[in-house]
Amino acid sequence: MSLMARILIIDDNPKLMEDALPMYGYEVKSATDGLLGLKALDEDSNFDLILLDVMMPNLDGWETLSAIRKNPKTEKIPIIMLTSVTDSNKQTAGLKFGADDYVVKPFILPNLLARIEALLRRSSWNKEERQKNVLSFVKGDKISPLTTREKEILSLVSKGQTNSQIAQKLFVREVTIKTHLNNIYKKLKVENRIQAVLLAQQTEII
Repeated sequence: MSLMARILIIDDNPKLMEDALPMYGYEVKSATDGLLGLKALDEDSNFDLILLDVMMPNLDGWETLSAIRKNPKTEKIPIIMLTSVTDSNKQTAGLKFGADDYVVKPFILPNLLARIEALLRRSSWNKEERQKNVLSFVKGDKISPLTTREKEILSLVSKGQTNSQIAQKLFVREVTIKTHLNNIYKKLKVENRIQAVLLAQQTEII
């Protein structure tokens, strides 16, 4: 059995979560609308948590939530709703219908991670075991050291600065920043800037 918590993302734009959550020790699977989400659960209901968007094509989050709670195989899975709705009355109604928590879009990643951790703890997920698994992954993969300039660039990326902004700050061309980032990705064995920042923070590179 995997030590990683398994999360099903039901969202028509799941890329940020797909990139970020595995770097924190989560195993993720995605479905881009409610119908596909229910199909995924029908094929495999062994998920520790569901991240469910409210506004989706074909079958919205409320209808998907209702179907999940009516199915004996999935009724107990914790669910965090992802919504742009800030009306507290609507959020309360959603909790009444079976949602366990809410995260309002656009969300800040640390906030989402904290909500996931809290809900998994309430669901008796062993956080310590998952952290051991993440550290084992990091230690098992040899990471090439970054240069001082690469660390500087990655630090600026972590603060949300674009390639153009970083280039202006460091008085270099934007193509130079792109070259440095590609080198960083290769050294850290990641595919994009989100994964690079998360791994760097996890290993205290920055």
